[in-house]
This record gives sequence, C-alpha cells and structure tokens, in this order.
Amino acid sequence: MMDIGYWLPLFFAGAMGLALLIYVVLDGYDLGIGLLLPFADEEEKDVMVAAIGPFWDANETWIVLGVGILLIAFPQAHGLVLTSLYLPVTLMLMGLILRGVSFDFRVKAGDKHKGKWNSLFAVGSLVASVSQGWMLGAFVTGLTGDATNIMFAILIALALPALYIMLGASWLLIKTEGALFNKAVRWGRRAVLPMGGFLLLISVATPLVSEAIADKWFTLPNAIGLMPIPIATALAYAGLIWVFNSRKILDNGYGWLAFLSLIVMCVLASLGLAYSLFPDIVLGRLSIWESASATESLLFTFWGTVITLPMILGYTFFIYRVFRGKATDLSYE
Repeated sequence: MMDIGYWLPLFFAGAMGLALLIYVVLDGYDLGIGLLLPFADEEEKDVMVAAIGPFWDANETWIVLGVGILLIAFPQAHGLVLTSLYLPVTLMLMGLILRGVSFDFRVKAGDKHKGKWNSLFAVGSLVASVSQGWMLGAFVTGLTGDATNIMFAILIALALPALYIMLGASWLLIKTEGALFNKAVRWGRRAVLPMGGFLLLISVATPLVSEAIADKWFTLPNAIGLMPIPIATALAYAGLIWVFNSRKILDNGYGWLAFLSLIVMCVLASLGLAYSLFPDIVLGRLSIWESASATESLLFTFWGTVITLPMILGYTFFIYRVFRGKATDLSYE
C-alpha cells in the first residue's frame, strides 16, 4: 500500500523545484534583457522591452508558485530560509518592484523622463539578479552564515547575472532582427566566456565548501553514474559557443539553439542540485519529511496544486504561442 505521508512531500518538493527552474529560465532572460538595456540605443530599448512585455507577468508567476509551495508544504523550511535570507529577499523584492514601476513609467512619464526609468529598470534587474544569486549560494551551503557560506554566496551572486545576460542575449536572437540582432550576438559572445568561467569555479568550489556534497559526487560508484551530468553540461556549453560564433546558423534562423542550450544547462544544474541536497530541503538541517506539513494538510493542498500547476503551464504556453514571432516597437495604446 502506498504511503502518502512519504510520497506527498516528494511531490511538493518536485513541484517547487520545477516552478523555480522554470522561473530561472523564463524570468532569467527577462532580467538579462534588463541588464543589457543600458548598452542599446533608444529605439532598440523599446524593442527590447517589447520582446519581454507580453511575457514577464507570466514569468514571475513561477516564483510565486515556488515560494507558495515552500510556505504551505514545508513551513519549517520556509521560516528558516526566509529568516536566514531576510536581507537578500527584501532587496530582490525591491528590485522586482522597481522593475515593474519602471516598465510602466518609462513611456507614460513622457520622453523627458524616459532615460531615467530605463536606467532604473536596469538597476532593478541588477539588484534582483544579484540578490537571487546570493540567496541560491547561501541556500546551497546550508544557510550557515559563516565565512565559507558568505564567500560561496558572493560567487553565485556574480555568476547568476552572467547566466541571465546569456539568456537575455539568446532570447533577443529569437525575437529581434537587424542591428539589434547583431548587437545581441556581440553581447552573447562577450558574456559566454565569463559565464563559463563562473560555471567552472562553481563546479570546483561546491564540493570544497560542502563535505556532504563532495561525498555524494566523488565516491564510487556515484562518481561514475553522475558523469553524464557534467559531460552533457560541457557539450551544451560548447554548443552555445558554436551557435554564437557561427553566422551561418544565426543567419539561417537557428539562433533559438542558443536558448535551448542554456535551458539544457539549467535543467542539468537543477538535477545536480537536487541530487546534492536530497533528502534534505535545507542541507544538513532539515529533511523534506521533517519540514513537511501534516499529511492531511498536504493531501488537501495536493488537489489545488494538481489543478493550478497545469493551468499555469497552459497559460504560459498560450501566451508564448500567441506572441510568437519577432518583436516590434512597444506601444502602450
């Protein structure tokens, strides 16, 4: 007989992980375009904002779902995570609010103030990206707050914006053409090596800062069984470089392969992180089952989740299908 007290926490952990993975990919390109905004001219900025305009509210739905699941299904972990990460969470929310305000005011406030709101949109994107990186780095090392935890958090805080910039440049390959398309190619070429360097540093640093993670990855037979993850990640990264440096691929409309490569890398990184943490939800402090709500509460929430999750997926798919194709100048009329 199936033990729902065992399987329900696993279901919610998987649903939370899926929501946060989708958020990183979708709102990642959104934030990345915000980071790239200062490097474009005024007309190009309008097209860049138009490239994310129809999607960004739906993109941010995923972080709401992920944090909501953490609150309802794992209240002990929610309290521990948000208490430990109070400052970066606050900064992230301030950055996201600043982005939202700037998005609307950049045109509605008139041409005189448009440049100011464009700059604030970029600042909000930077603050949100760095804060999310800090939160991820601190979380991976168990929210200990010691010097090692802080240094690793700083590393991820620098690495995540580099990933977002690559996602933003890759999204622009899909949504733009002409001079802005060529700029996106140059931006991607400049950012791909720093992103790869950060990826390598994180791969080396993670087992060094956590003995538990090192034991999982570098003991036999685990090390052999896990080899496909770093190998596939390296191949996806090589494919990313290849796409950005091949005019034949880019000019023939296959720039979307860059975005696909980044999605593959994010999925593989998420699988590696899940394996590193399991069975804990906070490494070395709380397991999935220790932090889970009562089985009765989880069972009640389960039915809401199995209805809500497909609806959000369907809505996301729908808007991306409706607004497919190249972006044009943004209009607020």
